[in-house]
Amino acid sequence: MTLTNDVTAMPNGEPSRTAPRWQPRQRPSESPHAHGVTPAAERTLDILEFIATHGETRAAMLARELGIPRSSVYQLLDVLERHGFVTCLKDRHTYGIGLKTFEMGSAYSRQHRVSRIAHPVLARLVDDTGENGHLAVLHGSQIVYVLEERAAGRPPLVSGVGVRLPSHLTASGRAMLAGLPRAQVDALYPNRAAFVDRTGIGPKSPKELRALLSQVHATGFAEEHGDVTPGFDSYAVAIRDYNGYPIAGLALTFVSNALGTDRLDVLRNRLKLAGEELSRDLQ
Repeated sequence: MTLTNDVTAMPNGEPSRTAPRWQPRQRPSESPHAHGVTPAAERTLDILEFIATHGETRAAMLARELGIPRSSVYQLLDVLERHGFVTCLKDRHTYGIGLKTFEMGSAYSRQHRVSRIAHPVLARLVDDTGENGHLAVLHGSQIVYVLEERAAGRPPLVSGVGVRLPSHLTASGRAMLAGLPRAQVDALYPNRAAFVDRTGIGPKSPKELRALLSQVHATGFAEEHGDVTPGFDSYAVAIRDYNGYPIAGLALTFVSNALGTDRLDVLRNRLKLAGEELSRDLQ
């Protein structure tokens, strides 16, 4: 961020600002004339960034420093407050960062920590097994891949970093769902309409999902056989925090029908050991 002082003297000696004093840092992918930019979205982000940087702030200061009409500032603050991104401290007539913004920042910090600690564990697992591995976190009824390690000579997968897939179809998602309270799973999958289909395989109702998650509880690992990509199978285990809550899913993916029973047993055992190690490291 930079502070600029584009001011001119008025006859009464008071400065008149000809441009906003405070300017958010320009993002690398942006330009002042970027196509498709929504002014309201830009202003909303500028307000959040200003409050995060300067702390509790009055609406008048936001209008002055950001060069936004005061009426627009109040409208944007009202939206941000209703959604929990800012909080209004009425006794001081100021606005501060809200719980939702804090939660998002905390989620990013947790995800970054999990990825950093998991990387060497995942790399060793892939080296030991010779199969592709990945780490995912739960985001609603989807998973988001945050790490991927590709084994030498193995084909690329759809599990690139940042890719989202339905939780109920992936081994990683099932491993995490199995560790959630029943009420939370029911809220994510209340009816058949909640079940997205990719290959025609996988649970299509809450009852089918509950049966599948019961199997995960019984075996200690989750699996999928062509539910995500035809011709590929996956095993996964949940990574848990000190409360036993699933915070990530660690998985191996391999070509269907390419491995014998003994080799599959080895993969499951190595995966479970890696999952236990990572859970300990994160506690």
